[in-house]
Amino acid sequence: MTEFTSIPAPVVDLDTKIGQMLMLGFRGMTLTPDNSLAADLRDRKIGSVVLFQYDSELKTFVRNIESAEQLRALNQSLQAISPIPLLISIDQEGGLISRLNERKGFPTTQSQKYYGDMNDAALTRRAAETEGELLRDLGINWNLAPVVDVAVNPDNPIIAKFERSFSADPAIVTAQAAAEIEGYHAAGILTTLKHFPGHGSSTGDSHLGLVDVTTTWQARELEPYRDLIKAGLADAVMTAHIFNSNLDPDYPATLSHKIITGILREQLGFDGVVISDDMQMGAIRNDFGYARAIELAINAGVDILAIANNLVHDPELGARTVGIIQGLVRDGKVTPERIDQSYQRIMRLKARIPS
Repeated sequence: MTEFTSIPAPVVDLDTKIGQMLMLGFRGMTLTPDNSLAADLRDRKIGSVVLFQYDSELKTFVRNIESAEQLRALNQSLQAISPIPLLISIDQEGGLISRLNERKGFPTTQSQKYYGDMNDAALTRRAAETEGELLRDLGINWNLAPVVDVAVNPDNPIIAKFERSFSADPAIVTAQAAAEIEGYHAAGILTTLKHFPGHGSSTGDSHLGLVDVTTTWQARELEPYRDLIKAGLADAVMTAHIFNSNLDPDYPATLSHKIITGILREQLGFDGVVISDDMQMGAIRNDFGYARAIELAINAGVDILAIANNLVHDPELGARTVGIIQGLVRDGKVTPERIDQSYQRIMRLKARIPS
């Protein structure tokens, strides 16, 4: 009988695991040596970045995207300096919410509402595969889409107004999202369901402040998540900064153990990557201290903390956030086991990035 000697998996230190939990936005069309992101990627092992065309703080279209050639070179430089393969993400929902658009010479895209109105799964899949091939060519491997919010409120100022929802019918949302995901997967692009547990009924914009959907949210807003998770089509799920006292009387969804762990993980059976919406949005920034929000989000079950660094820009935010999490672990407020849970989920997701 032949005996095999098992080779132990490499030991990964806690600081590396913490770094993998952060998604950072940054300024720059190129990765210059003086850009703080270079140190964040190289030394702090930041696991993912998010690209923008528009700088919201400076109110200018000078941020990360100028042309296909420039963006491809930027993404290559990001991967080259990162010791662990990087998740490079973008919000390419289509229509008005497209970071790659005609302004910078990219093809015109249609909104999710357009595809929901057409209700042609084959059309949606083809469009997503075409868009996915563009993303992959540019070095982007993770799209922060599709939006699976159900358009409960046709006057919603952040979802329906921008035609981000496929439909008010959750069955159409599910079918069109499934087709879109399959198209992106065919092109080798990871996707994200958002915004859990549903932003479609809101009357406010969580970019500006906390949005209470207690009286407007409907249970049918969970249906697309339930069905897409069951179908194995949920790569990652993004949380919403919405408050619903019927689901959690104390915290908005991003910070809620009852909603993320209780509903998403336990009731709906999702054990993939949960990513927060931007932790700098008004709904979080105005109502919770940054360190406290980080603590609550991790303990709620969030795996990747999205820090767009766009509404308010701070080049030291990556280092500061890593320091905050290190302190939370040191003080016993977050356990090393909890950090490892997220790290394992993130690495499973990264393992699915085509080489």
